[in-house]
Amino acid sequence: MAHPTIREVSSKSDRNAFVDLPFRLYANDPHWVPPLKGEVHGLITPGKNPWFEHGEAQLFLAEAGGVVVGRISAHIDFLALKQPVEQGMGPGTGNWGLLEAETQDVASALIARAEDWLRAKGMKRVLAPLSLSIWDEPGLLTTGFDHAPTVMMGHNSPAYPAWVEGAGYAPVKTLLTYEITITREFPPLVQRIVASGERNPRIVIRRVDKSKFASEAALILNILNDAWSQNWGFVPLTDSEIAYVGKKLKDIVYEDLIRIAEVEGKPVAFMMTLPDINEKLRGYGGSLFPFNWIKLLWWLRAPKVRTMRVPLMGVLKEYQATRLASQLAFMLVEFIRRDAVSKYGSTRGEFGWVLDDNTPMRSVGEAIDGVINKVYTIYQKPL
Repeated sequence: MAHPTIREVSSKSDRNAFVDLPFRLYANDPHWVPPLKGEVHGLITPGKNPWFEHGEAQLFLAEAGGVVVGRISAHIDFLALKQPVEQGMGPGTGNWGLLEAETQDVASALIARAEDWLRAKGMKRVLAPLSLSIWDEPGLLTTGFDHAPTVMMGHNSPAYPAWVEGAGYAPVKTLLTYEITITREFPPLVQRIVASGERNPRIVIRRVDKSKFASEAALILNILNDAWSQNWGFVPLTDSEIAYVGKKLKDIVYEDLIRIAEVEGKPVAFMMTLPDINEKLRGYGGSLFPFNWIKLLWWLRAPKVRTMRVPLMGVLKEYQATRLASQLAFMLVEFIRRDAVSKYGSTRGEFGWVLDDNTPMRSVGEAIDGVINKVYTIYQKPL
């Protein structure tokens, strides 16, 4: 391959090439799930993704012999710059993400160009990959290439970790997902904890009310902002982002799969579970047209799905050091497990991602017989 030329994305056709590249690179990967192209365009387009209200990004393409052979984004989240350094982000920390490349030489050239852009913006350190936010698809898949990603999780070539490390990057944090068989009851200890909670009149585990979707989404995500505020990598979600996420997820939100825990009438915890829509999207080729949208709408009416994913779970900080926190977590998991099996025909759950040092959440995953099935790694490098 000729030495690649790296250039900025500057036109609609460039954006199309940026979005289209993975469809060629992963054409023969049986575990890759083609994303809906409209969703990817929404992610990278200012005015559509409210992340751009507090972030700046530049997209790059690599070309060789007139063919697009790679892509990358370089970006700065101005809210992340305000976070404490000890939580992973902080002043002077920029990011890159959305990396795809045919060869290591192409990847190295793209990463170097992203670093140059960040350096010119005054950044002193890179934390990557993030696409574009810690809330989107953080990290590079480093373990678990042998099955498809679930909804809102990333997938990449097994070659990429070595290429990134070859560019001078060192692992700084790992994110874990747990695979769980949900057709059998959880261990006796968990059952006893749940039963005790069910007898406690102070505790109510309720379904979300989809007729009040906007207020319920805001309630959940505000708990999330509080619950995760001291986690590594945390960047607060803005009101615009909360509304945006709620709108994106509305079609795959089901009242019995998202529960809120109330203690004496106060909402203090939640768990969000999503049917793995990737099981349907695999055959759509990245588009809902001309007829895939009909198939999807029909499926969404009453989805039957093998896998349920738990992308988000949180307990207010004031409760996190109490025994009640774990009890509420087990109750949320068990209540949703029952409905996932009986109403949706699910047999498998995926819990995560979970930070490698988040002992309480790892304990929950292990207590319900979860097994780590995927590891995503975030890297860093000084500039």
